[in-house]
Amino acid sequence: MEGDEGFSHYSEDDVRRLYPNLRAMAGQRMAFERDGQTLQPTALAHEAWLRMRSSGDSSWRNNAHFFAAAAETMRRILIDRARRRKCVRHAGNLERVQMTAAEDKPLDDDEPALLVDAALERLQKTDPLRAKVVVLKFFGGLTNQEVAKEMSVTERTVERYWMYSKAWLFREIRRNR
Repeated sequence: MEGDEGFSHYSEDDVRRLYPNLRAMAGQRMAFERDGQTLQPTALAHEAWLRMRSSGDSSWRNNAHFFAAAAETMRRILIDRARRRKCVRHAGNLERVQMTAAEDKPLDDDEPALLVDAALERLQKTDPLRAKVVVLKFFGGLTNQEVAKEMSVTERTVERYWMYSKAWLFREIRRNR
């Protein structure tokens, strides 16, 4: 990657070293997706890396900044997929279920990823710092220490923002369901 513009400080070795963490981050995020999700964590990690590389904005200050960008990219990928699933053209009005479970499972018209995204967009408008904590922790899987370093705040501030944001998002999602 040394020859690629904007990647002068991220060699192929650096990317190979960071990839397992990127893959683990994708796995953590996929654990929260709804049943029947066809996207695998490896594919999410690859797609995120391809989008990050092709975006042209690849001047990451450090590993925490790299993973923050990856978290936002993964979030966008999952939201795009959720929106596509809801489209009638992609059978968005139908729910995939196993034949044996078809009679036991209640119908759910709400796409969890879209509900979270809509609430997060509202939080972004009212409180961008707390919204960034959610993206970094929930979508990025970063620790409080990593988030604090990326945002240049204390770990205690991250803890307070995270507690507030979880309660705020929960209330918003319940209100708009």
